[in-house]
Amino acid sequence: MAETLQIIGVDGIGDVQPGDDLVAIISRALRDSQITLVTGDIVVVTHKIVSKAEGRLVDLRTIEPSPFARQWSERYGKDARQTEVVLREATRIVRMDRGVIIAETRHGFVCANAGVDASNVAGADTVCLLPIDPDASAHRLAVGLEQACGVVVPVIITDSFGRPWRDGVVNIAIGIAGMTPLVDYRGQHDPYGYLMSASVLAVADELAAAAELVMNKVDQRPVAVVRGYAYAAGPGSGKNLVMRPERDMFR
Repeated sequence: MAETLQIIGVDGIGDVQPGDDLVAIISRALRDSQITLVTGDIVVVTHKIVSKAEGRLVDLRTIEPSPFARQWSERYGKDARQTEVVLREATRIVRMDRGVIIAETRHGFVCANAGVDASNVAGADTVCLLPIDPDASAHRLAVGLEQACGVVVPVIITDSFGRPWRDGVVNIAIGIAGMTPLVDYRGQHDPYGYLMSASVLAVADELAAAAELVMNKVDQRPVAVVRGYAYAAGPGSGKNLVMRPERDMFR
């Protein structure tokens, strides 16, 4: 029998505010949606509601842009205040060109605008930052959901990243708790006898991308349950998916 993967969107999360109890909000939404978590489920959560609950919001009216941020923003028609926030969040600027900033964050992620985002945030003068420690955030959610729902479930926290040489953005895993994010096929033989030497699948990223098809960007559905994937339980983290500098051919 072929394996079947089910992705269930969780409605009713609502507009999350700083200080909100995400475990209580998600648990209530699961009950209201008549979704009962079972062993083997994986809960996927967009970072935006995690960041909001953790107060990772910046009021741009409080930001004084540097001369450099003003100059660059005027050249490309950008908000200098938001540019300043991006520069403050970045630990390394990879590229600044054509109105786009590609930067490395404190987490080691290389992404547009160092993860600073104005979408799905209330208020024209507010931007959202990435969680300070997405893995710790995922762990807190996993522990809380186990206590609230009585079942152990991994948690994946996601964000949408662009990809070199490919158009469009894709959801990836930035925080993980309770599962191994990589599946290593090296040393195994394929059905034709070929010895695989480089095949390591980023299954947490694949699950994050699949969940986005149900969560969607504009449907206010920031949580989904993945059911039917035989994940490997373990102490994995989002850091496991960040390429080490010595292997980065483009650094």
